[in-house]
Amino acid sequence: MLASGAGTILSALVDAGLDLAVVVVDRACPATEVASAAGVPAVLVERTSFTKEFDRVGYTKEVVAALQGYDVGVVAIAGFGTILEAPIHDAFPGRVLNTHPSLLPAFKGWHAVEEALAYGVKVTGCTVHVATAEVDAGPILAQEAVAVLAGDTVQTLHERIKTVERQLYPQTIRRFIEES
Repeated sequence: MLASGAGTILSALVDAGLDLAVVVVDRACPATEVASAAGVPAVLVERTSFTKEFDRVGYTKEVVAALQGYDVGVVAIAGFGTILEAPIHDAFPGRVLNTHPSLLPAFKGWHAVEEALAYGVKVTGCTVHVATAEVDAGPILAQEAVAVLAGDTVQTLHERIKTVERQLYPQTIRRFIEES
């Protein structure tokens, strides 16, 4: 699993009984504490540059090397703060999964919830898809709708989407593994 945040999706995967080999993070974050409490090794592959000169391919190779040190069959991305390049897809072809807070193909990218609200949609949701080199463009594995309510803020809507995501992602990963 690749994570960068609080570890709520990681907790959902642990609670669902999925066998996690390792959690890789790109920054110090609470997900490492969640991993430790679950007995899952956590590896920090720190991203030290946020400039235009950032070596994304080189960084991706470091992440791949960290994953390859464990028995990894499927890579689950959950809010990982760094977009990875081709080496991850070369190392795990068709086996990198991602969750996204919209009903793809609508609202791709990092600001999906804000864009959904700005556009005025009445329904958005959560998508689980196979990650590809093109961001948020891979084959869709599962989706679930979430209503946009009057008075929603980015925070309130995103939390309702996360509630759905914490159920949909583990179910979809389990099904993906069983069918592979």
